[in-house]
Amino acid sequence: MPRPRKLRFVQGHPIVNAFIPSHIPPWGREEVVLPIEGLEAIRLTDFQGLDQIRAAEMMNVSRQTFGRILAEARAIVADALVMGKILRIEGGHFEMPPRGRRRRRRGWGGGI
Repeated sequence: MPRPRKLRFVQGHPIVNAFIPSHIPPWGREEVVLPIEGLEAIRLTDFQGLDQIRAAEMMNVSRQTFGRILAEARAIVADALVMGKILRIEGGHFEMPPRGRRRRRRGWGGGI
């Protein structure tokens, strides 16, 4: 039995959940699905310019796992762009990272 998959951290849900080509290719309308952690990997490396080590730390995975997630995500995006497929962004195995311990805000307690 394989080891259970570790949850990947993502900073937030995507702004949009699909990209649809303006023209339908001659072979018909097809669709591919990009998991949310794949979008996060692309966002961290290609959009924010982080190296894979730092990005892997932010997603709470090893560098090797991050590289695999990134390669799979790039292949999905390339397939959608080159072949004119609908790109849906959904699913995956992720969670939002825990925020630091929240401190209670206290009002002005001083006095004079």
